[in-house]
Amino acid sequence: MTQTTARIKRGGKNFEILIDLDEAIKVKNDKGNINAAVITNAVFHNLKSGEQASTQDLKKFFDTDVFENICLKIIKNGEIEFPKDYLKAEQDKKYKQVVDFLIKNAVDQHSRPFTPQRIMKALEEAHVNVKNKPIDSQISEIIEQLQKILPMKIEMKKLSVSIPAQYTGKAYGIIHEYLEKEDWLSNGDLQATLNMPSAMVFDFYDKLNAVTHGSALSEEIKKS
Repeated sequence: MTQTTARIKRGGKNFEILIDLDEAIKVKNDKGNINAAVITNAVFHNLKSGEQASTQDLKKFFDTDVFENICLKIIKNGEIEFPKDYLKAEQDKKYKQVVDFLIKNAVDQHSRPFTPQRIMKALEEAHVNVKNKPIDSQISEIIEQLQKILPMKIEMKKLSVSIPAQYTGKAYGIIHEYLEKEDWLSNGDLQATLNMPSAMVFDFYDKLNAVTHGSALSEEIKKS
């Protein structure tokens, strides 16, 4: 269990609780249990000094004195303090995902695979910042940065995708990382040309079909 602080500022005052980090993250994403996430049995202005918030302040700034409801507001609307070792572990995980992807899908100019050490060194040399978001949504940008210092080939596929108007809002977030060309039709439908690593195509189809309920049409554009 990783313990940390969740806090929110209301009326110039801090309101803090001690939380289990992993469970609190689930709560923030509407998946966790608030009782399992909160370790303290009170709300504090300052956890370290033990200065407890009064019932009057809680009612004034949270419109309730129900402890679980207040904690829920603090976690969901406030900020969670992430310990440095936790952030480093999460960052290391993201870098490992990038390395694993490139080992499986990338080769050098002589069609030879890379070692994990060479890829990690290139990530450092190119000062690649692997963001805290799904790898598949940033891998194209990472590859582009790496290719400046490391000759690298990845099998790419071009896709033509047609998305009905009622689903374009949700679908656009899935396709925009791979977007080469977009054409908005008069009825609101979107026709797009995408370019993505071959290894991502099946996962992409799964995500696209999930948000469009299978109504999106797609086909591979063969190289001429």
